[in-house]
Amino acid sequence: MYRYFDVVRSLLNAVQASECKSMERASELITESIARGRVLHYFGAGHSHVLGDELFYRAGGLVPVNAIQEPSLMVTGGASKSTKMEQLPGLAAIVLSESRLEPGDVIMIASNSGVNQVPVEMASEAKKAGARVIALTSIASSRAIPVLNSVGARLCDLADVVIDTHVPYGDAAVEVDGLEQKVGPVSTAIGVAIVNAIVVRVIQKLIERGIDPPILRSANVPGGTDHNAAQLARYRPLVKAL
Repeated sequence: MYRYFDVVRSLLNAVQASECKSMERASELITESIARGRVLHYFGAGHSHVLGDELFYRAGGLVPVNAIQEPSLMVTGGASKSTKMEQLPGLAAIVLSESRLEPGDVIMIASNSGVNQVPVEMASEAKKAGARVIALTSIASSRAIPVLNSVGARLCDLADVVIDTHVPYGDAAVEVDGLEQKVGPVSTAIGVAIVNAIVVRVIQKLIERGIDPPILRSANVPGGTDHNAAQLARYRPLVKAL
């Protein structure tokens, strides 16, 4: 089982070695947005929605995160259905219209393949709306799969900032003797590490600007509930799910 740890560690090392410049740029865009009183929007379909859960309403994380979570695109709402819904033209535009995104905002979109209809359309629609797009995607997977959307592009082609997760084509990354297919998907583990690293850097940048970073505390520590109440009241008009 420890081979999985080795694989994840190797991929994280690759990300750290190759993606620091992109992650720094992403952090700067998010910092600028929060500094002017706005939020970070996040979108992911299928298992990519998990990164939104990680970013949103998290102790030690940023309060101004608007996780755009569409139930029909989550595997818990019907796995087979969610796969079909991710290929539905027009859905992204509808979901985005309810997200409170404004011109000049920043949206992070995660898609391991980077070719399916909804995440690519989401990037396209966000750009039309005047937003900056940060893509979290596997370039290896994206280049190995034909474009599967009406936009005619890959997520990495539309984004202002592209962060390559270095996740191998097919997601699973661990070889098991006697089995042809690899096992152990890694996109979530790598994605969670990347988004948390970016959040930490954003907080550092806000402090450098003399801005008190809007951070959630655990409700289980003294003063946590009162601290959070003030932060939530501040951002509730901007973040629908709060």
